[in-house]
Amino acid sequence: MLSAYLNSWKIPELRKRIVFTFGIILLCRVTANIPCPGVDANALASIFGSKGGGNGVMDMFNLFSGGALQKFAVGALGIMPYISASIIMQLLTPVVPTLEKMVREGEAGRQKYNQLTRYATVGICIIQGTIFAKAMSDPSRFGIGDHASVVENPGLWFTVSTVITLTAGALFLMWLGEMITERGIGNGASLIITVNILARLPGSMATLYNYLRSDAGADWGFFGIRVIGLLAMFLLVCAATVALIQGMRRIPIRYAKRSAGRGGVAAGSTSYLPLRVNYAGVMPIIFGGAIMMFPGLVSRLAASREWWPSNVWNWIAQVMSYGNSGYVICYGALILAFAFFWVANQFNPIQIADDLQKRGGYVPGIRPGNPTADYLDHTMTRLTVAGATFLLFLAILPMFLSQSLHIPTAVAQFFGGTSLLIVVGVTLDTMRQVEAHLLSRHYDGFLSKGRLRSRRS
Repeated sequence: MLSAYLNSWKIPELRKRIVFTFGIILLCRVTANIPCPGVDANALASIFGSKGGGNGVMDMFNLFSGGALQKFAVGALGIMPYISASIIMQLLTPVVPTLEKMVREGEAGRQKYNQLTRYATVGICIIQGTIFAKAMSDPSRFGIGDHASVVENPGLWFTVSTVITLTAGALFLMWLGEMITERGIGNGASLIITVNILARLPGSMATLYNYLRSDAGADWGFFGIRVIGLLAMFLLVCAATVALIQGMRRIPIRYAKRSAGRGGVAAGSTSYLPLRVNYAGVMPIIFGGAIMMFPGLVSRLAASREWWPSNVWNWIAQVMSYGNSGYVICYGALILAFAFFWVANQFNPIQIADDLQKRGGYVPGIRPGNPTADYLDHTMTRLTVAGATFLLFLAILPMFLSQSLHIPTAVAQFFGGTSLLIVVGVTLDTMRQVEAHLLSRHYDGFLSKGRLRSRRS
């Protein structure tokens, strides 16, 4: 594997792409350290630094922005508005005929589709930027601290200027992500959010060390046992996550003999149709987390304004707090629902069966046409049950570690959930692209005795 990294710098084109990607990532980290004007940095740091400050939702935003929210920097919104807009457009494409026709129109249609995604990103940035500006003006009302305000001069001008600044920062990150995809290596948006997550790792490790030392006291043996236990758990969860991302069911496909012209006959061939266990990827967790953000914020806001009935709003705010039983149940139900919803929108067994029949392919033991479609649908449903169940486990594990074992939330987020899936998935995808460049130049890939499982052998 080390030789593969060294060989990456021997290919001029690949070397330029890697250097360009590192340069863009450096610019992204700069946006996470330039604070927005008008915010008291010391008061804001005390909210996130205190034990009772912040909450699970704000910690999640802070993680995805690479600590930019903690400093209320220009890049506090991160790349998530663009990712959310892309996901919404993908869900609307099978439903809206205009969007589906636009995608099939080739490069011109794809440009129009991307432009609509950018417009949707602006709308999401304005909404999220307004919420963040209001939260900074009155953090206690949104349940992220006991401060009355961390803004020097709150008001309409601060809200407008902050929304403009945060929107410009998010659009700048969106453009940088597109540049990485076009001229760098890997998917730009995914790499940016991965780097932001990894940027929080050193601070989380320091937090974990201080937490374990405070519990262990002078007993270094007990401290070492807890460190080894957490490390073993982390490696086990990472291995299971890799297995989930790489896992697939290969459906054998056979093609009948065909005429090859001038009386010749082409021999039949055999291939495989890969059905991924985690077909929905990280989308169900992202959607579930985005929706679960609103009940807690709305109920806290309603309770602080003493809207009738205030006792009901307080009860909802308590039940729907991050990590509580109500939050976990609703969050798990949304993950399962979105997993099946995503598969139903993106996986079309009828179209696949028709394409196989037109090309003379068939699944051994299954009749072409509707029986093949029913077989693929049944197989995909079973795979989705397994994949969604493991996604549910990954999503709830950080909450369990935080609430039951009292591990700091900033540390628990690395043991599962969206962050771990994104980091593992993007790392594997980037390694595949680098390996493709190496193999095309007759160099060995990252695995000397084989290739990544997703590549054809």
